[in-house]
Amino acid sequence: MLSNTIDQEIKKAMLAKDQAQLRGLRAIKAALLLAKTEKGPAEEITEEAEVKIIQKLIKQRRESSDIYKTQGRADLAQVEDEEIEVISQFLPKQMDRSEVEAVIAGIVSQTGASSVKDMGKVMGLANKELAGKADGKLIAEVVKAQLA
Repeated sequence: MLSNTIDQEIKKAMLAKDQAQLRGLRAIKAALLLAKTEKGPAEEITEEAEVKIIQKLIKQRRESSDIYKTQGRADLAQVEDEEIEVISQFLPKQMDRSEVEAVIAGIVSQTGASSVKDMGKVMGLANKELAGKADGKLIAEVVKAQLA
């Protein structure tokens, strides 16, 4: 379970006095605890939900980093980038563009989609199949390219 792994990694980071690692791990732990309390004390968080939480944390930090860079605050952007690096370790291996294209080509032929009008149908299946394995923007880009 991810929360046990996070706890172990937090202990290691504390012993190593690695502040960047510690910040990222504590962010994950806080997000998992929040999600768990929302569902209720008896329910466990699914692995799929954990991946979504981690993706959300990374997305938030990317957006913050971009804002800091445009405002000329490289010091704050660096903190966000360090946390992205730490949090990314807990995502499944990300697929590259060619792998995503192959999966989506299979979905397009399976659904019989032929135009951009069918994009919603293809996106739904693609997001389910590629959840946690590829970025949503990349998936949308590839689907649009294949249906155009």
